[in-house]
Amino acid sequence: MKKSWLSAICVLLLANSLWAQSNTQDANAKRAHAALDAMVQALGGDRWLNLQNSYFEGRTSGFYQGKPTGAIGDFFSWHVFPDKDRVELTKKRDVVDIFLGKEGWEITYRGKLALPADQRDEFLRRRDHSIETAVKVWMKDPGTIFLFDGQSLAERHLADQVTLISPSNDSITIQMDAETHLPLRRTYQWRDPLYKDKNEEAEEYDNYQTIDGIPTPFAITRFHNGDMTNQRFIYKAAYNVALPPNAFDVDATAAKIKK
Repeated sequence: MKKSWLSAICVLLLANSLWAQSNTQDANAKRAHAALDAMVQALGGDRWLNLQNSYFEGRTSGFYQGKPTGAIGDFFSWHVFPDKDRVELTKKRDVVDIFLGKEGWEITYRGKLALPADQRDEFLRRRDHSIETAVKVWMKDPGTIFLFDGQSLAERHLADQVTLISPSNDSITIQMDAETHLPLRRTYQWRDPLYKDKNEEAEEYDNYQTIDGIPTPFAITRFHNGDMTNQRFIYKAAYNVALPPNAFDVDATAAKIKK
């Protein structure tokens, strides 16, 4: 009889513990959701969510192990969510990268070539882990786990930190300014298919300016395993713009550049 009572008490204690743990997890997930919802509103709310496309002009600089490589150039880019991108390089715009779905092409006066796999995959990983994808895809997936990680420092600002974990165990961590709720930093990890080690990619956002009702970071810095790899300074941004003729037609773009 005594053993039965002890067993019943143990079961009750376990049930209470699981109930408390579940409540704590639910509260944490709700706080993460609230932080992300505040971020979406800060970015422009429904206007940002329903953007047809975006356009940016700026300068890009390369770094290796945190030191400038001397590679500096102009870029002009169009993006149509979820998977259409066109990037024109050089002042003459005679080098064009086009990404459609999971494919990437580079077009020059010599014609079109499929981008090397490492360059293509780097771009696709960045796009698949963007703030836009986190909100418009990951947040809508019922299998995504939301974690509020507390507050931390990002870009010398106090930030709310949220991690989203997909059903495939992929993750995105976003740090948002605790006052303005705008994104300050986005981080994700990926495993090298050859060496099997984990790599961490991060993007930091600064110098926000409101363009057509959309707060836009005019300074973007990228890091690979803690080392700065790229800086982008935007000097023009626009939304819902008219796209170039045959913007994502690889063959038409190749024919035009050849001329």
